[in-house]
Amino acid sequence: MGVLPDWQIQRDIKIEPFADASARPGTISYGVTSYGYDVRVGRHFKVFTNAHCSVVDPKNFDRNSFVDIEADACLIPPNSFALAETVEYLEIPRDVIAVCVGKSTYARCGIIVNVTPLEPEWRGRITIEISNTTPLPAKIYAGEGIAQILFLRGEAVCRTSYADKKGKYQDQKGLTLPFVVGPNHSTH
Repeated sequence: MGVLPDWQIQRDIKIEPFADASARPGTISYGVTSYGYDVRVGRHFKVFTNAHCSVVDPKNFDRNSFVDIEADACLIPPNSFALAETVEYLEIPRDVIAVCVGKSTYARCGIIVNVTPLEPEWRGRITIEISNTTPLPAKIYAGEGIAQILFLRGEAVCRTSYADKKGKYQDQKGLTLPFVVGPNHSTH
């Protein structure tokens, strides 16, 4: 298994809009890198609030646990988090898995980004979780880099892809909250 270099990312991974590696002074970097792709955060954020005193339950997530914000920047309260969506739409090939790592510019400020792996044949805009681990509000800039995606090509093509499994987050429309598919749970 090997990590894809810039030219293979551009050739083999569908990323729209695709940004080159240009220097953008005054901006948190984004676009293709030597061995990855720095995705941008969009303008729509869901900021966690405990104002409704809900229990955080991934099987029955309360939509009232978030405040919707659409702006060029978002303040995440101390020791809280927000969900956001990438500007880029991605399609992962059947022989590739992608992993996400946070950008050091944010990590050095105590802002941590988490995305689960992007499985083979997953497609959509990535819903990302941005945690503010500091005791102060943290500012996130829409349209600028938020995380780096690394693409790893498998030694062989997988037997069952995310598309084959009809994964629940396939082709997600907009910023998607957590949900569990089952007899007592709806998919929205």
